[in-house]
Amino acid sequence: MLSSELKAFYMVARLGSITLAAKKLGLSQPTVTTQIRNLESQYAVELFYRGGRRLVLSEEGGRLLPMVKALLQQEADIEFELRNSGQAQGSLRIAATAPYYILDLVKIYRERLPQVGVAVEIGNSQQVLEMLEEYRVDIAASSQLVEDARLVRRVLGTDPLVVAVHRNHPLAHHHAVSIEALAGHCLLLREKGSTTRKLTEQMMREAGVTAGALLEIGSRESIREAVLRNIGISVIARHEVPHNPELRVLALENAPLMHEYLYCLKERRQARLPAAFLGVAQEVSGSHF
Repeated sequence: MLSSELKAFYMVARLGSITLAAKKLGLSQPTVTTQIRNLESQYAVELFYRGGRRLVLSEEGGRLLPMVKALLQQEADIEFELRNSGQAQGSLRIAATAPYYILDLVKIYRERLPQVGVAVEIGNSQQVLEMLEEYRVDIAASSQLVEDARLVRRVLGTDPLVVAVHRNHPLAHHHAVSIEALAGHCLLLREKGSTTRKLTEQMMREAGVTAGALLEIGSRESIREAVLRNIGISVIARHEVPHNPELRVLALENAPLMHEYLYCLKERRQARLPAAFLGVAQEVSGSHF
């Protein structure tokens, strides 16, 4: 029980919000609130100053935070060691921005280590890197370039950005368009933290382009469905556009390429299961970590 309450305290302290902490922990807001209150009442301490919309650590909370962080790190290390012990079984946790590159590697990995369990979570670029840094996954595939001495990185693949439109959309008769051609049209965007969204907004900002309307949709699958219903258009990586007679794919002039990177924490790259996965990635791509 104390472990779950300390995890709730750590996440609220890091994010400054019960709502965000609950979402990160996969719990309800009342559950996280109760865990924090139980911790405070049981030990007669005030861990947060409550005022406004953001919680602020108290002096007691500030002293406790580094100890809790160290404890949770030790717990993560123990759990990782147990999953990587033995010779045949175990489990590998992967987070990826999209299944396209990573699943080919997972297929080969499972063929070689059929007794190993593999879990794949999908999120945006920022989310999957946070999962890796917080030791919630062992491997991360992200389109976000990060220069961090704690990480090893390699390129999994490269893809051009294109514009996906419905076949009845006014732009559908073009084979290629400039970013200026998107002005005035309803633009479908991923949530903040998505590399595709960052690149799209950067191109529009540099070109001085204003969309007719911006509609934020939190998954690439939902964006594809919205384009299929001719709700709007979207800038998207080429391999993310499905083959569908209702869709048209337009080349986007002078668009940057999207790279997909594979990341692993340096301290864990030699562990049995991550090392085996990195070996598969090295064989497929032909370059070293």
